Amino acid sequence: MIDCAIVGGGPAGLGAALVLGRAGRSVALIDDNRPRNGVTRSSHGFLTRDGVRPDEFRRIAYEEVLKYPSVEHWQEAAVDIYKQEGGFGVITQTGEQVQAKKLIIAAGLKEIFPEIKGLQDFYGKSLFNCPYCDGWEWRDQPIFLLSEDPSIFHMAKLLYHWSQDLIVCTNGKSVLSTENQKVLESKNIRIIETPVVAFEGQNGMLEQVILEDGRRIERSGGFVIPKWEAKVDFLKQLEYAQTEFGGIATDAMGRSTVAGLYAAGDTAYVRPSQLIYAAADGHKVGIAVNTDLTEEAFA
Repeated sequence: MIDCAIVGGGPAGLGAALVLGRAGRSVALIDDNRPRNGVTRSSHGFLTRDGVRPDEFRRIAYEEVLKYPSVEHWQEAAVDIYKQEGGFGVITQTGEQVQAKKLIIAAGLKEIFPEIKGLQDFYGKSLFNCPYCDGWEWRDQPIFLLSEDPSIFHMAKLLYHWSQDLIVCTNGKSVLSTENQKVLESKNIRIIETPVVAFEGQNGMLEQVILEDGRRIERSGGFVIPKWEAKVDFLKQLEYAQTEFGGIATDAMGRSTVAGLYAAGDTAYVRPSQLIYAAADGHKVGIAVNTDLTEEAFA
């Protein structure tokens, strides 16, 4: 039985694996190389790696982590997990099993977007979800914001800092209060409640937003705020407590309500959802796992 299995090889899982590898702990890093940011051309805000391509970031990270001989990369998905005496068992898609004393789930979240024609053609190129990641590139450009959630008010105020040529679309939902509408309109932010049916442009670059009533709005880019769901769900098998957003509830060091089970990064609903936050959280959880293994050795 190894020391720790990590489900998820994004920045959180890799951060934990690096700490544990440097502690000489035996680690199975289980990941099928299908990152959420795989469609993104570049990632921003990570010190010393600002503007790095996501695939290059992962290449560098895996190269650094796997130089520690106690860390092994299983390049496949985890399809089932079970509790057992002294730890956990992880079953991969090929039927292989990993037995571990500790388990970190760091598989992240998946985005649920509204069904709008052409959205996926532009996502990661001229449509985004995070202003801190991509707002700079679209500063002073004619942009729009689409969301069906009341948080659209806060996001609109954020985006206005980067571009005052901003249109807010609620996609047919009445999610802005009268007071909030007045605040946005006082800044000449146009509000459209008509549903969006399509995005049009060329080579991934947005040109027009098509509304249900036939109107066409010229925009260079925009931000679409998705709903979020856990990428993997092992609630029935592990019976951990959840956050109000559906993540795994943890203490300050990433320990869940199940002994020996930890969560890192977006799986624990760490916010903002950015590389640097996830990597830092994984580092912290790696320390927690090593600390707990150390204390148990002296119990």
